[in-house]
Amino acid sequence: MSHLVNPHGGGELKPLLLEGAALDAERARASNLLRVNISSREAGDLIMMGIGGFTPLSGFMTHADWQGVCDGMKTAAGLFWPIPITLSTDQSTAATITEGDDIALFDPERNEIIATMVVTEKYAIDKAHECMQIYKTTDNEHPGVKMVMAQGGVNLAGPVKVLSQGGFPQEYGKQFMTPAETRAEFNKRGWKTIAAFQTRNPMHRSHEYLAKIAIELLDGVLVHSLLGKLKPGDIPANVRSEAIGTLIDKYFVDNSVIQAGYPLDMRYAGPREALLHALFRQNYGCSHLIVGRDHAGVGDYYGPFDAHHIFDEIPVDALETQPMKIDWTFWCDKCDGMASMKTCPHDAADRMLLSGTKLRKALSEGEEVSVKFSRPEVLAILRKYYASLKDDEKVEVKLSGHSAK
Repeated sequence: MSHLVNPHGGGELKPLLLEGAALDAERARASNLLRVNISSREAGDLIMMGIGGFTPLSGFMTHADWQGVCDGMKTAAGLFWPIPITLSTDQSTAATITEGDDIALFDPERNEIIATMVVTEKYAIDKAHECMQIYKTTDNEHPGVKMVMAQGGVNLAGPVKVLSQGGFPQEYGKQFMTPAETRAEFNKRGWKTIAAFQTRNPMHRSHEYLAKIAIELLDGVLVHSLLGKLKPGDIPANVRSEAIGTLIDKYFVDNSVIQAGYPLDMRYAGPREALLHALFRQNYGCSHLIVGRDHAGVGDYYGPFDAHHIFDEIPVDALETQPMKIDWTFWCDKCDGMASMKTCPHDAADRMLLSGTKLRKALSEGEEVSVKFSRPEVLAILRKYYASLKDDEKVEVKLSGHSAK
């Protein structure tokens, strides 16, 4: 008997990925359907539906769902959901589709049909309204806003049948784990309470400190890395995986950490994305989500702890997975170690604030990085990566918002 949190919605995991004969038959049928191209973000959402990460969704949201999620964080049926999961296309493609049609959802980047879908509704949205509700801005410099504004003008809603995991298992091997697999591993280890550590960066000393706080209180930590698309200048998933694996091997107690990855692109939605991170970690079996400074943020669009506050604004029964809220963390010279605002009595001059952006900037510019900032074994892996970049592959890393402090 499992003692883990229930999947979101109170039922069982609902993976939409077909298998065996049903998969073969649907793939054959899909080859004769109208193909609709999908974006990288939509492909990631589909793969999450396929593996059960977006349980209990059955497909892309209707207009009523979109409106309810934007304005009240719940679907038309009353299910708590913080960010719209939608599919869009251009006007000309939409004109060839009638409600009730079956279509094939084609990922041009992977050159494959990811899913089939029965179109139950075609609708337009107010993109600026979505951006203000989800991202708190309509500034096109915000990567999430840019993504929404670039979407096609017509949304398509309907249930899906997922046909592929998009190559993630082949590319990432055992690191790519489904919710059923993480739950099975937690049960195998006898873990009941697990904190998810969300990361799109290699782990520096502050990240290590956050994970170890969780280990003191819970049975274990799932270091859960984003495997989808990031911003230019961010560190690729395979490099992050090697760096995190080395850190776990060298600096964590055996059987206290599992490293895995999930297939979404970053939305950079700050507080709303923190809620989504908690929601799908509930499906993965995690009882807690570590929420530190500027969770899922970018620039200075959000306050450093807006992602803490938003958990206090949702209904108490919205999620079983709870936030583990942790204050500013840093290296303090006088404490001679990692500390937080709650534990360190010293002045700012004695503290070294750590951020993934600062680390990327220093490494990309060939600067020395203190071992107070990152473990030497991790730095060696990251320096090797940056040394391998050609001039046209290098991206200037700018400090802004909370990472500049």
